[in-house]
Amino acid sequence: MSPPGSVGPTVDDGGVRNDGSASRAVLRLPKLTYRRRTELGLLTMAAVVTVGGYVLVDLGAKGKIPADLAAFCGIIVALSLVAHLATRWLAPQANPVMLPIVALLNGLGFDFIARISASGGPYAHETQYQAAWTAVGVLAYVVTLAVIRRTVDLERFRYLVALAGVGLLLLPLVPKIGLDINGARLWIHVGTLTFQPVELAKLALCFFFASYLVEKRELLSTRTMRVGNHLYPDPRALGPIAVAWGFAMVVIMAERDIGFAALLFVTFITMLWLTTGRFTYLAVGLLLFAVGAWFASQHFGQVSVRIATWLDPWKTPLGSGYQVVQSQYALGSGGVGGLGLGLGHPQLIPVASTDFIFSIIGEELGLLGTTTMVFAFVLLVGAGIRTALAARSDFARLTAAGLTTIIGFQAFFIMGGITRLLPLTGITLPFVAYGGSALISNYILVAVLMRISNETDETAARERAELSVRLSQRIDR
Repeated sequence: MSPPGSVGPTVDDGGVRNDGSASRAVLRLPKLTYRRRTELGLLTMAAVVTVGGYVLVDLGAKGKIPADLAAFCGIIVALSLVAHLATRWLAPQANPVMLPIVALLNGLGFDFIARISASGGPYAHETQYQAAWTAVGVLAYVVTLAVIRRTVDLERFRYLVALAGVGLLLLPLVPKIGLDINGARLWIHVGTLTFQPVELAKLALCFFFASYLVEKRELLSTRTMRVGNHLYPDPRALGPIAVAWGFAMVVIMAERDIGFAALLFVTFITMLWLTTGRFTYLAVGLLLFAVGAWFASQHFGQVSVRIATWLDPWKTPLGSGYQVVQSQYALGSGGVGGLGLGLGHPQLIPVASTDFIFSIIGEELGLLGTTTMVFAFVLLVGAGIRTALAARSDFARLTAAGLTTIIGFQAFFIMGGITRLLPLTGITLPFVAYGGSALISNYILVAVLMRISNETDETAARERAELSVRLSQRIDR
Protein backbone atom coordinates (compact mmCIF):
# COMPACT_ATOMS: atom_id res chain seq x y z
CA MET A 1 0.00 0.00 0.00
CA SER A 2 1.03 3.57 -0.55
CA PRO A 3 1.69 5.65 2.52
CA PRO A 4 -1.15 7.85 3.75
CA GLY A 5 -1.38 11.22 2.10
CA SER A 6 0.40 10.15 -1.07
CA VAL A 7 -1.02 11.50 -4.31
CA GLY A 8 -0.15 9.05 -7.07
CA PRO A 9 3.24 8.62 -8.69
CA THR A 10 5.90 11.31 -8.28
CA VAL A 11 9.12 12.12 -10.06
CA ASP A 12 12.25 12.76 -8.03
CA ASP A 13 15.08 15.18 -8.92
CA GLY A 14 16.71 12.62 -11.15
CA GLY A 15 13.61 12.08 -13.23
CA VAL A 16 13.07 8.55 -11.82
CA ARG A 17 9.48 7.46 -11.21
CA ASN A 18 8.86 6.77 -7.55
CA ASP A 19 5.45 5.19 -7.12
CA GLY A 20 6.30 2.36 -4.75
CA SER A 21 5.81 -0.24 -7.51
CA ALA A 22 8.03 -3.19 -8.28
CA SER A 23 11.74 -2.53 -8.47
CA ARG A 24 11.89 -3.45 -12.17
CA ALA A 25 9.51 -0.61 -13.02
CA VAL A 26 11.28 1.86 -10.76
CA LEU A 27 14.75 1.02 -12.03
CA ARG A 28 13.87 1.98 -15.59
CA LEU A 29 15.80 5.13 -16.44
CA PRO A 30 13.57 7.46 -18.45
CA LYS A 31 15.14 10.36 -20.24
CA LEU A 32 15.79 13.45 -18.19
CA THR A 33 13.50 15.64 -20.22
CA TYR A 34 14.11 18.75 -18.13
CA ARG A 35 17.84 18.59 -18.97
CA ARG A 36 17.21 18.14 -22.63
CA ARG A 37 14.63 20.94 -22.57
CA THR A 38 17.28 23.18 -21.04
CA GLU A 39 19.74 22.12 -23.71
CA LEU A 40 17.21 22.75 -26.48
CA GLY A 41 16.47 26.22 -25.14
CA LEU A 42 20.16 27.09 -24.95
CA LEU A 43 20.76 25.70 -28.44
CA THR A 44 17.94 27.92 -29.71
CA MET A 45 19.61 30.96 -28.14
CA ALA A 46 22.96 29.99 -29.70
CA ALA A 47 21.28 29.63 -33.10
CA VAL A 48 19.66 33.07 -32.76
CA VAL A 49 23.03 34.66 -31.90
CA THR A 50 24.71 32.87 -34.82
CA VAL A 51 22.06 33.90 -37.36
CA GLY A 52 22.00 37.44 -36.02
CA GLY A 53 25.77 37.69 -36.32
CA TYR A 54 25.65 36.35 -39.87
CA VAL A 55 23.12 39.04 -40.85
CA LEU A 56 25.15 41.81 -39.20
CA VAL A 57 28.33 40.68 -40.97
CA ASP A 58 26.72 41.12 -44.40
CA LEU A 59 25.04 44.37 -43.40
CA GLY A 60 28.34 45.79 -42.23
CA ALA A 61 30.50 44.50 -45.06
CA LYS A 62 28.07 44.73 -48.01
CA GLY A 63 25.18 46.84 -46.77
CA LYS A 64 22.54 44.20 -47.45
CA ILE A 65 20.92 41.13 -45.91
CA PRO A 66 22.60 37.91 -47.10
CA ALA A 67 20.80 36.25 -50.00
CA ASP A 68 21.28 32.78 -48.51
CA LEU A 69 19.81 33.69 -45.11
CA ALA A 70 16.94 31.17 -45.32
CA ALA A 71 19.28 28.34 -46.27
CA PHE A 72 21.73 29.35 -43.54
CA CYS A 73 18.97 29.34 -40.91
CA GLY A 74 17.85 25.92 -42.09
CA ILE A 75 21.36 24.49 -41.84
CA ILE A 76 21.94 25.94 -38.36
CA VAL A 77 18.61 24.61 -37.08
CA ALA A 78 19.14 21.21 -38.71
CA LEU A 79 22.63 20.72 -37.25
CA SER A 80 21.49 21.83 -33.80
CA LEU A 81 18.52 19.46 -33.92
CA VAL A 82 20.64 16.53 -35.10
CA ALA A 83 23.10 17.01 -32.24
CA HIS A 84 20.30 17.53 -29.71
CA LEU A 85 18.24 14.51 -30.81
CA ALA A 86 21.35 12.31 -30.84
CA THR A 87 22.09 13.41 -27.28
CA ARG A 88 18.48 12.85 -26.21
CA TRP A 89 18.58 9.35 -27.68
CA LEU A 90 22.13 8.22 -26.86
CA ALA A 91 23.07 10.23 -23.75
CA PRO A 92 19.79 11.50 -22.24
CA GLN A 93 21.26 12.29 -18.84
CA ALA A 94 24.37 14.14 -20.03
CA ASN A 95 25.33 17.70 -19.09
CA PRO A 96 22.89 20.15 -20.77
CA VAL A 97 25.37 23.06 -21.02
CA MET A 98 28.36 21.73 -22.98
CA LEU A 99 26.67 21.26 -26.35
CA PRO A 100 25.09 24.76 -26.43
CA ILE A 101 28.44 26.39 -25.56
CA VAL A 102 30.09 24.43 -28.37
CA ALA A 103 27.31 25.49 -30.75
CA LEU A 104 27.77 29.14 -29.74
CA LEU A 105 31.55 29.04 -30.24
CA ASN A 106 31.22 27.19 -33.53
CA GLY A 107 28.51 29.59 -34.75
CA LEU A 108 30.41 32.75 -33.85
CA GLY A 109 33.54 31.32 -35.43
CA PHE A 110 31.58 30.63 -38.61
CA ASP A 111 30.28 34.22 -38.63
CA PHE A 112 33.80 35.61 -38.48
CA ILE A 113 35.05 33.16 -41.10
CA ALA A 114 32.22 34.44 -43.31
CA ARG A 115 33.38 37.97 -42.50
CA ILE A 116 36.94 37.15 -43.53
CA SER A 117 35.72 35.38 -46.67
CA ALA A 118 33.76 38.50 -47.61
CA SER A 119 37.05 40.39 -47.86
CA GLY A 120 37.99 38.15 -50.82
CA GLY A 121 41.48 36.93 -51.64
CA PRO A 122 42.58 33.41 -50.68
CA TYR A 123 39.82 33.13 -48.06
CA ALA A 124 36.88 33.53 -50.46
CA HIS A 125 35.73 29.88 -50.28
CA GLU A 126 36.42 29.18 -46.59
CA THR A 127 32.80 29.76 -45.60
CA GLN A 128 31.55 26.84 -47.68
CA TYR A 129 34.38 24.60 -46.50
CA GLN A 130 33.78 25.45 -42.84
CA ALA A 131 30.06 24.74 -43.22
CA ALA A 132 30.89 21.32 -44.63
CA TRP A 133 33.42 20.62 -41.87
CA THR A 134 30.87 21.64 -39.25
CA ALA A 135 28.40 19.12 -40.64
CA VAL A 136 31.10 16.43 -40.56
CA GLY A 137 31.96 17.45 -36.98
CA VAL A 138 28.34 17.04 -35.86
CA LEU A 139 28.28 13.66 -37.61
CA ALA A 140 31.46 12.67 -35.76
CA TYR A 141 29.78 13.73 -32.49
CA VAL A 142 26.79 11.48 -33.22
CA VAL A 143 28.93 8.53 -34.32
CA THR A 144 31.13 8.82 -31.23
CA LEU A 145 28.10 8.71 -28.93
CA ALA A 146 26.76 5.71 -30.85
CA VAL A 147 30.04 3.76 -30.88
CA ILE A 148 31.38 4.52 -27.40
CA ARG A 149 28.53 3.31 -25.23
CA ARG A 150 30.78 2.71 -22.20
CA THR A 151 34.03 4.50 -21.37
CA VAL A 152 35.43 1.25 -19.98
CA ASP A 153 35.84 0.10 -23.60
CA LEU A 154 38.47 2.79 -24.11
CA GLU A 155 40.39 1.50 -21.11
CA ARG A 156 40.16 -2.09 -22.27
CA PHE A 157 41.87 -1.37 -25.61
CA ARG A 158 44.40 1.13 -24.29
CA TYR A 159 47.46 -0.29 -26.06
CA LEU A 160 45.68 -0.35 -29.40
CA VAL A 161 44.57 3.23 -28.75
CA ALA A 162 48.14 4.21 -27.83
CA LEU A 163 49.49 2.56 -30.97
CA ALA A 164 46.92 4.41 -33.07
CA GLY A 165 47.85 7.70 -31.39
CA VAL A 166 51.56 7.30 -32.01
CA GLY A 167 50.92 6.22 -35.59
CA LEU A 168 48.73 9.27 -36.24
CA LEU A 169 51.30 11.57 -34.65
CA LEU A 170 54.11 10.26 -36.85
CA LEU A 171 52.06 9.92 -40.04
CA PRO A 172 53.09 13.36 -41.40
CA LEU A 173 56.70 12.14 -41.51
CA VAL A 174 55.84 9.49 -44.09
CA PRO A 175 57.27 10.50 -47.50
CA LYS A 176 54.81 11.47 -50.26
CA ILE A 177 52.00 11.73 -47.72
CA GLY A 178 53.20 14.34 -45.26
CA LEU A 179 53.06 18.03 -46.13
CA ASP A 180 55.33 20.83 -44.95
CA ILE A 181 53.27 24.02 -44.52
CA ASN A 182 54.68 27.23 -43.02
CA GLY A 183 57.71 25.41 -41.70
CA ALA A 184 55.80 22.71 -39.77
CA ARG A 185 55.20 19.17 -40.99
CA LEU A 186 51.83 18.41 -39.43
CA TRP A 187 49.63 17.71 -42.45
CA ILE A 188 48.97 14.72 -44.65
CA HIS A 189 47.19 14.75 -47.98
CA VAL A 190 45.06 12.17 -49.75
CA GLY A 191 44.32 13.53 -53.19
CA THR A 192 43.07 17.07 -52.68
CA LEU A 193 42.08 16.48 -49.05
CA THR A 194 44.50 17.68 -46.35
CA PHE A 195 44.24 16.69 -42.69
CA GLN A 196 46.15 17.09 -39.40
CA PRO A 197 46.30 13.61 -37.83
CA VAL A 198 47.83 15.06 -34.67
CA GLU A 199 44.36 16.40 -33.79
CA LEU A 200 43.08 12.84 -33.41
CA ALA A 201 46.38 11.64 -31.93
CA LYS A 202 46.02 13.96 -28.94
CA LEU A 203 42.71 12.27 -28.02
CA ALA A 204 44.08 8.75 -28.38
CA LEU A 205 47.13 9.58 -26.27
CA CYS A 206 44.92 11.18 -23.61
CA PHE A 207 42.92 7.93 -23.32
CA PHE A 208 46.16 5.96 -22.99
CA PHE A 209 47.62 8.36 -20.40
CA ALA A 210 44.48 8.01 -18.27
CA SER A 211 44.51 4.21 -18.41
CA TYR A 212 48.24 3.94 -17.70
CA LEU A 213 48.23 6.41 -14.81
CA VAL A 214 45.24 4.78 -13.14
CA GLU A 215 47.05 1.43 -13.22
CA LYS A 216 50.38 2.83 -11.96
CA ARG A 217 48.98 5.33 -9.47
CA GLU A 218 50.21 3.51 -6.36
CA LEU A 219 53.73 3.12 -7.73
CA LEU A 220 53.89 6.77 -8.73
CA SER A 221 52.50 8.04 -5.41
CA THR A 222 54.25 5.90 -2.80
CA ARG A 223 57.62 6.71 -1.24
CA THR A 224 59.53 3.45 -1.34
CA MET A 225 63.23 4.40 -1.62
CA ARG A 226 65.04 4.96 1.69
CA VAL A 227 67.95 7.39 1.90
CA GLY A 228 69.16 7.56 5.46
CA ASN A 229 66.14 8.11 7.68
CA HIS A 230 63.96 9.52 4.91
CA LEU A 231 61.78 7.92 2.27
CA TYR A 232 61.64 9.27 -1.28
CA PRO A 233 59.76 8.24 -4.41
CA ASP A 234 61.54 5.64 -6.47
CA PRO A 235 63.41 7.45 -9.30
CA ARG A 236 62.09 4.83 -11.68
CA ALA A 237 58.68 6.39 -11.21
CA LEU A 238 59.99 9.44 -13.07
CA GLY A 239 60.37 7.28 -16.16
CA PRO A 240 56.97 8.27 -17.62
CA ILE A 241 57.93 11.95 -17.41
CA ALA A 242 61.21 11.27 -19.18
CA VAL A 243 59.42 9.30 -21.89
CA ALA A 244 56.80 12.02 -22.36
CA TRP A 245 59.50 14.70 -22.47
CA GLY A 246 61.54 12.73 -25.00
CA PHE A 247 58.48 12.12 -27.14
CA ALA A 248 57.59 15.81 -27.12
CA MET A 249 61.12 16.67 -28.18
CA VAL A 250 60.98 14.13 -31.01
CA VAL A 251 57.83 15.83 -32.26
CA ILE A 252 59.51 19.24 -32.10
CA MET A 253 62.61 18.04 -33.93
CA ALA A 254 60.91 15.90 -36.55
CA GLU A 255 57.83 18.00 -37.28
CA ARG A 256 59.24 21.38 -36.19
CA ASP A 257 56.17 22.26 -34.16
CA ILE A 258 56.34 23.40 -30.56
CA GLY A 259 52.59 23.96 -30.15
CA PHE A 260 51.28 20.40 -30.15
CA ALA A 261 54.39 19.15 -28.38
CA ALA A 262 53.68 21.61 -25.57
CA LEU A 263 50.00 20.64 -25.51
CA LEU A 264 50.71 16.91 -25.25
CA PHE A 265 53.37 17.38 -22.61
CA VAL A 266 51.27 19.75 -20.47
CA THR A 267 48.32 17.35 -20.72
CA PHE A 268 50.44 14.44 -19.53
CA ILE A 269 52.02 16.38 -16.65
CA THR A 270 48.62 17.70 -15.53
CA MET A 271 47.13 14.21 -15.55
CA LEU A 272 50.16 12.86 -13.67
CA TRP A 273 49.77 15.54 -11.01
CA LEU A 274 46.03 14.89 -10.69
CA THR A 275 46.74 11.18 -10.25
CA THR A 276 49.46 11.48 -7.61
CA GLY A 277 48.94 14.91 -6.06
CA ARG A 278 52.72 15.39 -5.99
CA PHE A 279 54.00 18.84 -6.97
CA THR A 280 57.43 17.31 -7.54
CA TYR A 281 56.23 15.93 -10.84
CA LEU A 282 55.02 19.37 -11.89
CA ALA A 283 58.37 20.93 -11.05
CA VAL A 284 60.40 18.23 -12.80
CA GLY A 285 58.10 18.31 -15.82
CA LEU A 286 58.28 22.08 -16.19
CA LEU A 287 62.06 21.98 -15.82
CA LEU A 288 62.40 19.31 -18.51
CA PHE A 289 60.16 21.19 -20.90
CA ALA A 290 62.04 24.44 -20.28
CA VAL A 291 65.27 22.66 -21.16
CA GLY A 292 63.69 21.21 -24.28
CA ALA A 293 62.27 24.56 -25.36
CA TRP A 294 65.66 26.22 -24.86
CA PHE A 295 67.31 23.51 -26.95
CA ALA A 296 64.71 23.95 -29.69
CA SER A 297 65.19 27.73 -29.70
CA GLN A 298 68.91 27.27 -30.21
CA HIS A 299 68.74 24.69 -32.98
CA PHE A 300 65.47 25.28 -34.86
CA GLY A 301 65.00 28.49 -36.79
CA GLN A 302 61.21 28.53 -36.63
CA VAL A 303 61.17 28.29 -32.83
CA SER A 304 63.81 31.00 -32.39
CA VAL A 305 61.96 33.32 -34.80
CA ARG A 306 58.71 32.89 -32.86
CA ILE A 307 60.42 33.68 -29.57
CA ALA A 308 62.15 36.74 -31.04
CA THR A 309 58.84 37.92 -32.52
CA TRP A 310 57.15 37.43 -29.18
CA LEU A 311 59.73 39.52 -27.37
CA ASP A 312 59.85 42.38 -29.91
CA PRO A 313 57.58 42.13 -32.98
CA TRP A 314 58.21 45.79 -33.88
CA LYS A 315 61.83 44.97 -34.61
CA THR A 316 60.68 43.35 -37.88
CA PRO A 317 57.26 44.98 -38.54
CA LEU A 318 57.33 44.11 -42.25
CA GLY A 319 58.92 40.68 -41.82
CA SER A 320 58.42 37.95 -39.22
CA GLY A 321 56.66 40.36 -36.86
CA TYR A 322 54.09 41.56 -39.40
CA GLN A 323 51.22 39.32 -38.25
CA VAL A 324 51.74 40.09 -34.58
CA VAL A 325 52.03 43.84 -35.19
CA GLN A 326 48.83 43.93 -37.27
CA SER A 327 47.12 41.81 -34.64
CA GLN A 328 48.07 44.32 -31.95
CA TYR A 329 46.73 47.18 -34.07
CA ALA A 330 43.46 45.27 -34.59
CA LEU A 331 42.99 44.64 -30.88
CA GLY A 332 43.83 48.25 -30.08
CA SER A 333 41.49 49.73 -32.67
CA GLY A 334 38.62 47.58 -31.39
CA GLY A 335 38.62 49.32 -28.03
CA VAL A 336 35.88 48.37 -25.59
CA GLY A 337 32.89 47.92 -27.89
CA GLY A 338 34.58 47.15 -31.23
CA LEU A 339 34.22 48.70 -34.66
CA GLY A 340 31.13 46.62 -35.41
CA LEU A 341 30.59 43.37 -37.30
CA GLY A 342 31.71 43.72 -40.90
CA LEU A 343 33.49 47.03 -40.31
CA GLY A 344 37.01 45.83 -39.48
CA HIS A 345 40.00 45.12 -41.71
CA PRO A 346 40.72 41.37 -41.51
CA GLN A 347 42.50 41.45 -44.87
CA LEU A 348 45.45 43.20 -43.20
CA ILE A 349 46.30 40.13 -41.11
CA PRO A 350 47.65 37.10 -43.01
CA VAL A 351 46.07 33.74 -42.12
CA ALA A 352 43.41 35.60 -40.12
CA SER A 353 40.85 32.79 -40.18
CA THR A 354 43.09 30.28 -38.42
CA ASP A 355 45.89 31.69 -36.27
CA PHE A 356 44.49 35.19 -35.69
CA ILE A 357 40.71 34.93 -35.68
CA PHE A 358 40.71 36.06 -32.04
CA SER A 359 42.27 39.35 -33.21
CA ILE A 360 39.43 39.89 -35.69
CA ILE A 361 36.92 39.27 -32.92
CA GLY A 362 38.71 41.86 -30.80
CA GLU A 363 38.71 44.39 -33.63
CA GLU A 364 35.01 44.10 -34.51
CA LEU A 365 33.51 43.24 -31.10
CA GLY A 366 36.12 44.86 -28.88
CA LEU A 367 36.99 43.95 -25.31
CA LEU A 368 33.40 42.93 -24.65
CA GLY A 369 33.48 40.39 -27.48
CA THR A 370 36.83 38.86 -26.53
CA THR A 371 35.80 38.72 -22.87
CA THR A 372 32.61 36.91 -23.87
CA MET A 373 34.70 34.42 -25.83
CA VAL A 374 36.98 33.86 -22.82
CA PHE A 375 33.99 33.33 -20.52
CA ALA A 376 32.51 30.81 -22.97
CA PHE A 377 35.70 28.75 -22.75
CA VAL A 378 35.75 29.14 -18.97
CA LEU A 379 32.20 27.77 -18.81
CA LEU A 380 33.12 24.88 -21.12
CA VAL A 381 36.17 24.04 -19.02
CA GLY A 382 34.08 24.36 -15.86
CA ALA A 383 31.53 21.89 -17.24
CA GLY A 384 34.37 19.50 -18.08
CA ILE A 385 35.85 19.80 -14.59
CA ARG A 386 32.45 19.18 -13.05
CA THR A 387 32.09 16.08 -15.19
CA ALA A 388 35.51 14.87 -14.04
CA LEU A 389 34.75 15.47 -10.36
CA ALA A 390 31.42 13.62 -10.56
CA ALA A 391 32.70 10.62 -12.55
CA ARG A 392 32.27 7.28 -10.77
CA SER A 393 35.43 5.50 -12.03
CA ASP A 394 39.07 6.57 -11.82
CA PHE A 395 39.55 6.10 -15.55
CA ALA A 396 36.51 8.17 -16.47
CA ARG A 397 37.50 10.86 -13.97
CA LEU A 398 41.06 11.14 -15.31
CA THR A 399 39.93 10.95 -18.94
CA ALA A 400 37.47 13.82 -18.43
CA ALA A 401 40.18 15.85 -16.69
CA GLY A 402 42.63 15.19 -19.52
CA LEU A 403 40.17 16.13 -22.26
CA THR A 404 39.23 19.29 -20.38
CA THR A 405 42.92 20.12 -20.05
CA ILE A 406 43.32 19.81 -23.82
CA ILE A 407 40.47 22.23 -24.53
CA GLY A 408 41.51 24.68 -21.82
CA PHE A 409 45.20 24.86 -22.62
CA GLN A 410 44.62 24.90 -26.36
CA ALA A 411 42.43 28.00 -25.97
CA PHE A 412 44.89 29.53 -23.50
CA PHE A 413 47.89 28.96 -25.78
CA ILE A 414 46.37 30.69 -28.79
CA MET A 415 44.73 33.55 -26.89
CA GLY A 416 47.91 34.05 -24.89
CA GLY A 417 49.94 34.08 -28.11
CA ILE A 418 47.74 36.71 -29.76
CA THR A 419 47.88 38.97 -26.69
CA ARG A 420 51.65 38.34 -26.43
CA LEU A 421 51.39 36.67 -23.06
CA LEU A 422 53.06 33.65 -24.70
CA PRO A 423 54.93 33.02 -27.95
CA LEU A 424 52.76 31.96 -30.87
CA THR A 425 52.42 28.19 -31.03
CA GLY A 426 50.45 27.65 -34.24
CA ILE A 427 47.57 26.04 -32.34
CA THR A 428 44.09 27.18 -33.44
CA LEU A 429 41.22 28.36 -31.23
CA PRO A 430 38.91 25.34 -30.60
CA PHE A 431 35.56 25.42 -32.46
CA VAL A 432 36.16 29.02 -33.57
CA ALA A 433 39.07 29.00 -36.03
CA TYR A 434 38.91 27.63 -39.55
CA GLY A 435 40.00 24.02 -39.98
CA GLY A 436 38.33 20.68 -40.47
CA SER A 437 40.62 18.32 -38.57
CA ALA A 438 40.54 20.45 -35.41
CA LEU A 439 36.76 20.83 -35.60
CA ILE A 440 36.15 17.10 -36.00
CA SER A 441 38.52 16.08 -33.20
CA ASN A 442 37.03 18.64 -30.82
CA TYR A 443 33.49 17.41 -31.51
CA ILE A 444 34.70 13.88 -30.72
CA LEU A 445 36.27 15.20 -27.51
CA VAL A 446 32.97 16.78 -26.42
CA ALA A 447 31.09 13.57 -27.27
CA VAL A 448 33.35 11.57 -24.94
CA LEU A 449 32.81 14.13 -22.17
CA MET A 450 29.05 13.84 -22.73
CA ARG A 451 29.28 10.06 -22.51
CA ILE A 452 31.14 10.28 -19.18
CA SER A 453 28.58 12.79 -17.88
CA ASN A 454 25.71 10.53 -18.94
CA GLU A 455 27.24 7.47 -17.24
CA THR A 456 27.71 9.44 -14.03
CA ASP A 457 24.14 10.64 -13.83
CA GLU A 458 22.74 7.26 -14.88
CA THR A 459 24.58 5.71 -11.93
CA ALA A 460 23.30 8.43 -9.59
CA ALA A 461 19.74 7.97 -10.85
CA ARG A 462 19.99 4.21 -10.42
CA GLU A 463 21.21 4.64 -6.85
CA ARG A 464 18.34 7.02 -6.09
CA ALA A 465 15.90 4.53 -7.61
CA GLU A 466 17.29 1.68 -5.51
CA LEU A 467 17.07 3.82 -2.39
CA SER A 468 13.48 4.72 -3.27
CA VAL A 469 12.60 1.03 -3.65
CA ARG A 470 14.12 0.17 -0.28
CA LEU A 471 12.29 3.02 1.43
CA SER A 472 8.98 2.05 -0.17
CA GLN A 473 9.39 -1.58 0.85
CA ARG A 474 10.23 -0.55 4.40
CA ILE A 475 7.15 1.70 4.59
CA ASP A 476 4.93 -1.08 3.18
CA ARG A 477 6.13 -3.43 5.90
